[in-house]
Amino acid sequence: MSMAGPTSFFEVGHRAMSAQLVRMNTAASNLANAGSVAGSEDQAYRPMRTVFEQELDRASGLSSVRVGGVVREDVAPTRRHDPGHPLADENGDVWEAPVDENAEMVEMLEASRQYRNMVEALSTAKQLMLETMRMK
Repeated sequence: MSMAGPTSFFEVGHRAMSAQLVRMNTAASNLANAGSVAGSEDQAYRPMRTVFEQELDRASGLSSVRVGGVVREDVAPTRRHDPGHPLADENGDVWEAPVDENAEMVEMLEASRQYRNMVEALSTAKQLMLETMRMK
């Protein structure tokens, strides 16, 4: 296995940071739609999840993550009887987005921590490279 060069390490870091940004944006979208209602079950907002895939760089042997996609969760919206609501159906029901705000906040915090950890790792790698160059 060959030693990974600085470029490949920084590329892996960039991919990981980009993936965490998508994860944070997905959770933010879910939070923005929490409490939203629709006139039918089909029209109700469903939370989304970011799906990560592992990617192996054969040249360097480094493994990284990339976003494989963003998918809608298969979770039913909550039916609420609210006949005075302008979107209420013929039965007087509206359909509320099944977003767990606490879970979304945890998702955002975890993505933020992972992003920050990668920034710190890249900063340390940069400092080590500079020190190595100074020693030569």
